[in-house]
Amino acid sequence: MNELDTILVFQKVAELDSFSGAARQLGLPNATVSSAVRQLEANLGTRLLQRTTRRVQMTQEGEAFYARSRELMGDFDALRTMFRSGADVLTGRLRVDMSVAMAARIVLPRLLVDLGTADRRVDVIREGYDCVLRAGMLQDSSLVARALGSYRLVNCASPAYLRAYGTPHTLDDLARHRVVHYDAQLGGSAPCWEWFDGERTRTVPVGTALTVNGTVAYEMACVAGLGLIQAPEAGLRARLDDGSLVEVLPDYRPAPMPLAFVYPTRRHVPARAQAFMDWAQALLAPYLLA
Repeated sequence: MNELDTILVFQKVAELDSFSGAARQLGLPNATVSSAVRQLEANLGTRLLQRTTRRVQMTQEGEAFYARSRELMGDFDALRTMFRSGADVLTGRLRVDMSVAMAARIVLPRLLVDLGTADRRVDVIREGYDCVLRAGMLQDSSLVARALGSYRLVNCASPAYLRAYGTPHTLDDLARHRVVHYDAQLGGSAPCWEWFDGERTRTVPVGTALTVNGTVAYEMACVAGLGLIQAPEAGLRARLDDGSLVEVLPDYRPAPMPLAFVYPTRRHVPARAQAFMDWAQALLAPYLLA
């Protein structure tokens, strides 16, 4: 294994805090990964990783080397492709994550790709993602964000639910209705109805018969007539068109939901990741507000 390869192996171990995790992602035997890091440390004359029976963490020297090596590897990737154009630049494996609904209805019908669709918030660095598509307000982090626009959210119910409970027309009507409550952590948050009054988001308490922590369960519970939901129109467009869901309270929609790609901080984004983000942005544009 050449020195460049050992640096790449070290970076993966450092990102995952795990030799075995790095071995799985790189498709290498555990022994090869351990040997590569030892070889790099010997060449540098310093210890980069502190190993214990429970965890792996970078030493102070390791942190400094990791930061500098990421910059240099970005420069090297750019150098390798500076005289290439078009498809010749797009090499290597691409790891992406987005919501189930977006993947199933918008992206996958137009692309065959190994795509993560976890409802949980993945760790972009530790889990080795090139880019992640995130909806909602972004938290402060060291990640780079590329804003795409905002989803329009709609309020929906099934025809069966409306036959059983009637159609709400005002916020006061919500006292006689219930929602399907989405709580990603199942942490006991109180269900409420959100709407944007043109200046700020307002809420009113509502009743619920069901709490879910997955977007598919959220949608299917509404289709089954268990309550009202508030969700991105793009993901529900097919159901609104075929009548399996009906929009209600159009004057009391939540504020549009921001959508952005996030990716690791680096001076040079891999060409394959840049190409995917450009393609996905064009694909999603019809579903987004500016």
